[in-house]
Order: sequence, then C-alpha cells, then structure tokens
Amino acid sequence: MIVVDSNVLAYLYLPGEHTADAEALLERDPEWTAPVLWRSEFRNILAGYLRRKTLTFDQACSLQSEAESLLAGQEFDVDSHAVLELVRDSDCSAYDCEFIALAAKLNTKLVTVDKKLLRAFPKRAVALAAG
Repeated sequence: MIVVDSNVLAYLYLPGEHTADAEALLERDPEWTAPVLWRSEFRNILAGYLRRKTLTFDQACSLQSEAESLLAGQEFDVDSHAVLELVRDSDCSAYDCEFIALAAKLNTKLVTVDKKLLRAFPKRAVALAAG
C-alpha cells in the first residue's frame, strides 16, 4: 500500500511525461490510497484541462469517475493536529502535508513528483520514478 498525491493520479489518467511511470507504479503496487482531499485537487486539475479545451466535460467526468473507482475504499481523513505539525516543521502547504500525514498514519510512503515534499520529508516521500 502506498499513498499517492493528486498529481500522480493525474499522470495516470492524463497522458504526459510521467504517465509511463504512473502506469508502472500501479502495476507494481496496485493498492493506492490518498486523503479525501485528493478529489478536490483532481477536480481542479481536470478544470484546467476543461478551460484549455483539451478535455470535454464528459471526458473530465469520466476520468473523475475512473479515479474515484481506483481509490474506492482507500480514501482517508487525516488528523488536523498531525497536518499542522508537519506544516510547522516544513515550508509545505497544509494540502501537501495531508498526504504526508496519511503516509505516516498508514506507515507507508507517499509517491510524488513534488520536489518540495521530497526535500522536506525524505524518509516518507519517494519520487514517482523511483516508485
């Protein structure tokens, strides 16, 4: 089991430079988890594609549904105190710290491409390419 951030999910569903890495990760470790926040972040990513007209509304809805199916039963609330401690001890956003807090709660790794998270939490965050 691993925690994935919203960008890793986006790379899985939206073709780009990290798509092959996300697909390989899913093959290696198909049990992905995320804080409930991922839904809003993923919708925001899809909103950008909608506004640039690179996805239709129906495509965006379909991708959101596919991602929700992938994470069904694997979405978790995180403790606010734990998130704020991580914020206090880093320069990362509270949003990003939710993913780290969940990884700590589940005693697993967060897979991300976020350089700030990788630097701030080297024992808990691993790069997507490294899986």
